[in-house]
Amino acid sequence: MRIAKNTIASIEFTLSTEEGRLIDSSQGKQPLMYLHGSGSIIPGIERALEGKSAGDNVKLLLSPDDAYGQKDPDMVQPILRENFSGVDEIKVGMQFRAQTPAGARIVTVVGVDDANVTINANHPLAGLSLFFEATVLEVREPTEDELSHGHACQGQCGREDCQ
Repeated sequence: MRIAKNTIASIEFTLSTEEGRLIDSSQGKQPLMYLHGSGSIIPGIERALEGKSAGDNVKLLLSPDDAYGQKDPDMVQPILRENFSGVDEIKVGMQFRAQTPAGARIVTVVGVDDANVTINANHPLAGLSLFFEATVLEVREPTEDELSHGHACQGQCGREDCQ
């Protein structure tokens, strides 16, 4: 069976920066299992895996546009410090979960002064080219539950209604 929309693929993978800094890997962990076509993995990786079968290997260098996108300077902005009530000390590098019109997003503090906290809402990997290497272990049809939930679960996703 080949990886196509609405199939479950299981892969062993390594994701690193172009310079070789490890970002994520399934080495020593469970393989990544995902519902192909659900948008749950990086778009460039999903395109590269399309049509592959168990035993196939994939190696590719992803441009920022095929990974986490380009850095958007408009995503760096000052926020009034008073919006961080309940946080005694705010330091550069701290991360917070923020509600945005596009939904919840992790933001990173990149500057602090008496009046403002400057945050960066870009993904931490935005603007980077990434190297992806994977081996396809298995491709199968999804269960009805997996299709209805939009992800590979097999009772492992924490939802009580997953089987």
